[in-house]
Amino acid sequence: MPDRFKVTKSDVRGEFFRGPDGGGKHAAVAETDGDDHAYDKLLPEKHVQPKQTHAKGSKGDCDVGDGTDEQPFVQDKMSGYETNLYLYSEEMEDRPRISTLISSLANYSNTISPAPADPDARPSGGGANMGTLIGVYLPCIQNIFGVILFIRLTWVVGTAGAVQGFLIVLVCCCVTMLTAISMSAIATNGVVPGGGSYFMISRSLGPEFGGAVGMLFYTGTTLAAAMYIVGAVEIVLTYMAPSLSLFGDFTKDASAMYNNFRVYGTGLLIVMGFIVFIGVKFVNKFATVALACVIFSIIAVYVGIFVNINGNDNLSMCVLGKRLLKDIPMASCNKTVGGDLHRIFCNSTNSICDPYYKANNVTIVRGIKGLSSGVLLDNIKDSFLEMGEYLAKGKAPADYENVGQPSYNQVLADITTSFTILIGIFFPSVTGIMAGSNRSGDLADAQKSIPIGTICAILTTSTVYLSTVILFAGTVDNLLLRDKFGVSIGGKLVVANIAWPNQWVILIGSFLSTLGAGLQSLTGAPRLLQAIAKDGIIPFLAPFAVSSSRGEPTRALILTILICQCGILLGNVDYLAPLLSMFFLMCYGFVNLACALQTLLRTPNWRPRFKYYHWSLSFTGLALCIAIMFMTSWYYALLAMGMAGMIYKYIEYRGAEKEWGDGIRGLALSAARFSLLRLEEGPPHTKNWRPQILILVKLTSDMVPKYRKLFAFASQLKAGKGLTVSASIIKGDFTKSSSEAMAAKQNLRRTVDEERVKGFVDILVARNVTDGLSHLVQTSGLGGMKPNTVILGWPYGWRQSEDDRTWQVFLQTVRNVTAARMALLVPKGINFFPDSSEKVVGNIDVWWIVHDGGLLMLLPFLLKQHRTWKNCKMRIFTVAQMEDNSIQMKKDLKMFLYHLRIEAEVEVVEMMDSDISAYTYERTLMMEQRNQMLRELRLNKKESLGVVQTLVDFNESTEEKLPLVQSIVDQHHQNDAKATATKVRFQEPGSESGGANDCDNKKSNDEEPSNEVSSVVEVNGDCENIIKEKEDASEKEPLSDSKDEDTETEEEQKPTMTPDEGNVRRMHTAVKLNEVIVNRSHDAQLVILNLPGPPKDTRVERESNYMEFLEVLTEGLERVLMVRGGGQEVITIYS
Repeated sequence: MPDRFKVTKSDVRGEFFRGPDGGGKHAAVAETDGDDHAYDKLLPEKHVQPKQTHAKGSKGDCDVGDGTDEQPFVQDKMSGYETNLYLYSEEMEDRPRISTLISSLANYSNTISPAPADPDARPSGGGANMGTLIGVYLPCIQNIFGVILFIRLTWVVGTAGAVQGFLIVLVCCCVTMLTAISMSAIATNGVVPGGGSYFMISRSLGPEFGGAVGMLFYTGTTLAAAMYIVGAVEIVLTYMAPSLSLFGDFTKDASAMYNNFRVYGTGLLIVMGFIVFIGVKFVNKFATVALACVIFSIIAVYVGIFVNINGNDNLSMCVLGKRLLKDIPMASCNKTVGGDLHRIFCNSTNSICDPYYKANNVTIVRGIKGLSSGVLLDNIKDSFLEMGEYLAKGKAPADYENVGQPSYNQVLADITTSFTILIGIFFPSVTGIMAGSNRSGDLADAQKSIPIGTICAILTTSTVYLSTVILFAGTVDNLLLRDKFGVSIGGKLVVANIAWPNQWVILIGSFLSTLGAGLQSLTGAPRLLQAIAKDGIIPFLAPFAVSSSRGEPTRALILTILICQCGILLGNVDYLAPLLSMFFLMCYGFVNLACALQTLLRTPNWRPRFKYYHWSLSFTGLALCIAIMFMTSWYYALLAMGMAGMIYKYIEYRGAEKEWGDGIRGLALSAARFSLLRLEEGPPHTKNWRPQILILVKLTSDMVPKYRKLFAFASQLKAGKGLTVSASIIKGDFTKSSSEAMAAKQNLRRTVDEERVKGFVDILVARNVTDGLSHLVQTSGLGGMKPNTVILGWPYGWRQSEDDRTWQVFLQTVRNVTAARMALLVPKGINFFPDSSEKVVGNIDVWWIVHDGGLLMLLPFLLKQHRTWKNCKMRIFTVAQMEDNSIQMKKDLKMFLYHLRIEAEVEVVEMMDSDISAYTYERTLMMEQRNQMLRELRLNKKESLGVVQTLVDFNESTEEKLPLVQSIVDQHHQNDAKATATKVRFQEPGSESGGANDCDNKKSNDEEPSNEVSSVVEVNGDCENIIKEKEDASEKEPLSDSKDEDTETEEEQKPTMTPDEGNVRRMHTAVKLNEVIVNRSHDAQLVILNLPGPPKDTRVERESNYMEFLEVLTEGLERVLMVRGGGQEVITIYS
């Protein structure tokens, strides 16, 4: 501020700072728990009542901005908020100041607190500090690499061939990558508390879909545990210790093998369930060991492939013609009469041999041929078989068809194979991408770590899978690849015999990693079931919400073990894999659907920090999921969908009502009767809040809208979404004015269509404009489609007429909108706003003085969705007083915006404690003089002409005094640009400043913008024109007149009237804020700031003063949007 404005007279200062007793009044900050409504609880719909504290008798001191219920905000002297922001003093009684709000939000914990008795609860001092590598990348790697990689990938490659095998892996990886992109968008759309994938889906799609998908995900995770257990048993019994078989030689009887899997699997499940029951600590520690085993095993395979580039003789197979034989020692692999083969294929009594045996020779084939052998070309084509057919090279029917002859020692296909069936079997090996999001509560920065860690893990695992497909096909003989259990090589694992240095590295590593994955599934599934039960959306699950005394979900664990046992009884990985694939594919499909819906609906809360997503990618992922489900097994797909449908309908009809701000509820806005009834169920969640606009339109005498730019602004704000109602008032009687109303409605509809505003129009005929506007505010809309935001034009002509209606209609409408708990937008200088066809470049400046629901944060974001404002940058300014820590405020505000996913520059403007300036004093004096003149005008309308003559004489006699005030005004706005902008408020926006002394001022006054919402402007005679001409002439005096005045003469000619202290302090706020705003935002394309609440005192002078304060506050600014929230939160940090 220039020094000349800091000079004040001592008597003025002494008089105006003896104010009413009272300390700061601030909204208490509610202590909340960690659910998704926690942010909203900080500022509930009905704001927390303030703790009224006084400087005297206060107990304890506290730093400003860190107050609690026990330590209220107390100042020993009048703070900057009572001086510099006195205009907003009534607001701060129920709307917290910014320093309080952002301090509480920045320090707010976004994680769900563990159970008090949970032995694994994080220490209170530790906090969430896991990074991307430890918290997301490695857990995803561990969960993706599973048992399928070691015991089925070689078989998939050999059966499908290199080309189709590559496609199988690629399709599966594409599904997970597309799902990961959608999941990253959802995960970065706000803070995701503990709960991970289930939380994301349920809060995005609603309780019905959320519950259905949650149960599918739970079932899939439980069956995955069964698959891991059966896989671990298969590794031990088939490759490590075949002698442990309880049912004889399983190489000759497949049913014996599966019975072994069932028995040993049940025993292993009991042991693992007991381990999980005892404590999760062991599981978490074992996870590290399992991860090390997985990584080391994969490295060993790669090294082994290149070490054996020329092949080795460790594995040899006995081949009869083109058919693979089993259980034949290499020494006996010949057709010697009396040899092992001869005894097997020839009848010892009549010496009749098998026809195929007689017609073909026996050869010994090397299994590991190496990359240099060119075996890749032999493995290019597929070798799909029906169940019971022979494993043979080539596609000659005589080689692979079983024509009813005994199989002897020939290897048979144990299941029917095809491209789609193999996709279902392989798909579980790419699941596990949610491991990172499930740990969201433990991450230091979940919005950064989840996308990077998950996508990098998928890229890593996909690279490993795709490369091993080619490397296996180029290293191993086709027949050995297709030998699922390695019976042709003595029951050895093919991958283990490729690895370096020996097979035990892979056998032990794969066994331990499979056990680890099974333990993780058995640990995660009960917690997921407990989370669903705690949400209360499925009533019959309520018993499983209970935790044990140690905080463990014991009941959920028991149910999980029982379901897992059902999976183990299937006994075959090849049957389990497609089944659990269905559940994971359903889950991934719903993640993609959630992202696509949110993107297409453009809900205001959809602001993902992860930008590399698109609705088409999400729909592609959804289509792939559905296609793979039906290609793999149509009856399994129908089973999974039927289960999901049953749960959905159960929750819909029997479940508890939950409101989570879901995308399906957003769809209801564009539906008909059913959706309207659904919307009637309750108020929308903060995440679904979008401005449903009611435009109060001013009509000209020709019954056409006066300001078309209002519609353009509404269109830009809506970006084609949601509801817009344009309405206007015609004064009169409906029976006599119905034709006028019809014509006005047609004109209004035409304007709305031309400005491309999607919505409805309405005309209301009322005897009283104020009452008509009140009726519109109360009754517009239907059910859940009621407007929640009112656009009200600024009454530009409020100074021109002595008729108080010019501002009283405006003020009463503001009060009505506030009483209806609707948001209010007042654009000032509307004719300077851009058309929808224009593109503006620059800054949108938000001046955040008090918090009233976050509407100031949301509006610029919504405007930037439109092409007109797309290239603008957002800047947020907030005001700090001397007692505030402005550095901490800026840091906290940046953190708050980070959580809101809003990109903006942050500035904290420090308002120095300064005395009330001479300019403020004179400006207040001028305002109160005008009020006195108007009060005298109202005394007796019959005598108004005489009073006006007296006032004209008064104006003439004080023409020498007014230049002093005007010189201060012009010095306050020094440059020409600001001076020009200052004139805007005395004329219609966009009109040229012409000669105010013309005799046809009556005509120009008709064109002057009156109250935006009043329908008729009445001017009684030419008297008001005379007054206005004098006021305009006096206010437009050149500066040269004031420069000739002597200082002492100025002092003597000052009016002796003493202004009201409250008015001076409010004017002080308006002047100082205006000075700061003009200084920082004079070149901004749009300035958005809080609209101070209207005065509770309804006296005409008080209301007139309020209008003057708003004029001063916005002086020198071309485009201003004044905003007042509706008393509810409209923006949230949660997804």
